[in-house]
Amino acid sequence: MTIWWLSYPLLGVFAGFVAGLFGVGGGLTIVPLLFMIFTAQAFPVEHSMHLALGTSMATIVFTSIASMRAHHRHGAVRWDIVKSFAPGLVIGTLSGSFIATWVPTRPLAMVFTAIVYYAALQMALDFKPKPHRQLPGTPGMVITGTLFGVVSSLVAAGGGFLTIPFMVFCNVVIHHAVGTSAALGFPIAVAGTVGYILSGLKTSGLPDFSLGYVYLPAFVGVVAVSFLTAPVGARLAHKLPVKQLKRAFGGFLALLASKMLHGLLTG
Repeated sequence: MTIWWLSYPLLGVFAGFVAGLFGVGGGLTIVPLLFMIFTAQAFPVEHSMHLALGTSMATIVFTSIASMRAHHRHGAVRWDIVKSFAPGLVIGTLSGSFIATWVPTRPLAMVFTAIVYYAALQMALDFKPKPHRQLPGTPGMVITGTLFGVVSSLVAAGGGFLTIPFMVFCNVVIHHAVGTSAALGFPIAVAGTVGYILSGLKTSGLPDFSLGYVYLPAFVGVVAVSFLTAPVGARLAHKLPVKQLKRAFGGFLALLASKMLHGLLTG
């Protein structure tokens, strides 16, 4: 048991750095690793994925705070965008956390993989949106945020894989998109965590030290370290040129999509 508990801080080092560098919660990288660890610990098969999703979402609450603070110090958080995006994200994320208990995983993963590949291609090719394209008004932002929130909750991610390409598509500077995405990860994570806790409270057969679908030892281990490494990633993000940061984020998205595609083909 001690050996497994020591593995969680190692996940935190990586999760925090990625959260700060790319303005994402790190869930897309944490979930598969947590699932493998939980499986190796012989957690009930029917609960392992939900525990990985819920625990990942809970860690994003804190990694997003650390990343948001670091980006805010650089003046990179567009709070006007956060204000218009947040209501829809909360509604969609809370809904998605309950939907996750019965939604078919494979079709969702296939659509999700295609979306991430498309976003990665846009970033890697340094796609130039039309100069006049702007973010939609408040109703459009709420609707978009709701859709993004549902998807983010179903894959236990902070939403940066969707919000960053969307903002860049609407002519938001990449550094501001990354910083703003870090701030948007907080309402997503809070709503998602509440949903995963509530939906798992009446579930039987969960391992000891679980709060709903949040496994507390993993949560504490990841958060304790990621809170320290997120500012490191954020500082590096503001040192990279715009084009280089775009391509780095595009490559990161492509790796995530490829990992999911491999799981679809071999699962």
